Amino acid sequence: MSRERDPVLVGVGQWSERREDPGEAASPVEILAAVARRAADDAGAGKALLEALDTLAVVNVSAWRMRSAAGLLAEALGIAPARRFDTSIGGNTPTLLVNRFAREIAAGRCDAALVAGCDVFFSVSRARKRGVTLAWPTGGEPSELAGDDSSPLLDVEIRHGLVAPARVYPLFENAWRARRGWSLEEHRRRLGALLAPMTRVAAANPHAWFPIARSAEEIATPTPANRMVAFPYTKYMNAVLEVDQGAAVIVCSRARARALGVPEERLVAWWGGGDAREEPWAVVERPDLSRAPGVARAGGAALAEAGLAIDEIELLDLYSCFPCAVQLARDALGIAEDDPRPLTLTGGLPYAGGPGNAYTLHSMARAVEALRARPGARALVTGVGWFLSKHSAAVLAAAPRPERAPAIGSQAPPPASAAPVPLADGVETTGTVETYTVLFDRDGTPTRGIVLARLADGRRAVANTPVDRDLLEAFAAREQIGRSGRLRPGEGIQLFEPS
Repeated sequence: MSRERDPVLVGVGQWSERREDPGEAASPVEILAAVARRAADDAGAGKALLEALDTLAVVNVSAWRMRSAAGLLAEALGIAPARRFDTSIGGNTPTLLVNRFAREIAAGRCDAALVAGCDVFFSVSRARKRGVTLAWPTGGEPSELAGDDSSPLLDVEIRHGLVAPARVYPLFENAWRARRGWSLEEHRRRLGALLAPMTRVAAANPHAWFPIARSAEEIATPTPANRMVAFPYTKYMNAVLEVDQGAAVIVCSRARARALGVPEERLVAWWGGGDAREEPWAVVERPDLSRAPGVARAGGAALAEAGLAIDEIELLDLYSCFPCAVQLARDALGIAEDDPRPLTLTGGLPYAGGPGNAYTLHSMARAVEALRARPGARALVTGVGWFLSKHSAAVLAAAPRPERAPAIGSQAPPPASAAPVPLADGVETTGTVETYTVLFDRDGTPTRGIVLARLADGRRAVANTPVDRDLLEAFAAREQIGRSGRLRPGEGIQLFEPS
């Protein structure tokens, strides 16, 4: 490949603004336009760079529905790119798009692409609570859809309350704890130790939503300010979605960047990427919830395409919606628990903020800034969609992609090979807890237990515990994995009663 076709990130822009009056808040289109202009200005090329875009993509905005955010953004910027994309839901989509456009640039099918994203849960939530009507744009000329829009949930998961990430990810966490053989207290301590350094990164990030350094004990200990959400996660361990944040990156060919006058020192090269879908797709059909093989496939492909080993990466941003996402990614990528490298460049979704599907635009923006300051360093950024379901990873570096690296597009992830676990529903038998969680309301009252139990014949049952406060409090107070119990049909659900 000619160096002229090297894909390079030339500009990045970020937005993080808290306006208490929702009537004064910026709309999604205004945020998207602002970060796009900031990215063009960051490259030193301004309006000329925006006008040179042949591709524009906007990551799905969850809090405000628009027919085409990409169409509205193109109109707001006064440009007419040949291609416009909106995306499916998924925190992997920004990285997936950058990977896609980088490969198209290398192949000569694209010269300059903008990927932008934002979310506005903060203002939308305040407007709803105060009865304020937001007169923001909802139209836009239709655009192509990018990304995997497969339905994330089975009916059996929905019936038993596994309907949101905050309820599903604790199943991974508890399975991972059991594989490690840690007690509940040891696990609690380690969760705090994992996350406290991330808060210190957020405290130094000018775009972080909560730039507050917290101690491990503060994060891990339930208090009125840090209530339990779903065992074992406290509030401070959950991604913060109620933000008004946005970011954008611009990817060009090296030749187009040079023609537009982008200074060489602004360029950060894309070295490799990987994208994978977890198989089996449904969480409750996956054979081992203590592992994330899709991360290994996506991250391994990105590293292979870059011609690097994980130990040759100086800067990391592992997707951090919940602690288990970081821990399982670390395991999958071969990063030791005592590795001194920080695991985030932003501070992570619970502290820097999780603007819907757009978080990895912020991590890529921070990576670009860090790499410009450290020209010899390499960065790995990972993204996750749904329930550890979709994975994307990208390797970036300020130095040009080395000649020794494999050809771009030659390192596809290996195929998934695991078979789904067969499910049992509406049965009356005994089972053993594989993993579980307990949900809590806002005042700390436990409301529901969710269990995945394995039957003697190898099938798996999705179940709820009876709604009994004493039982639920006990369920969250001691280890349940490996405990046997009775499974029986309930009203539309399977019930699990521990022995």
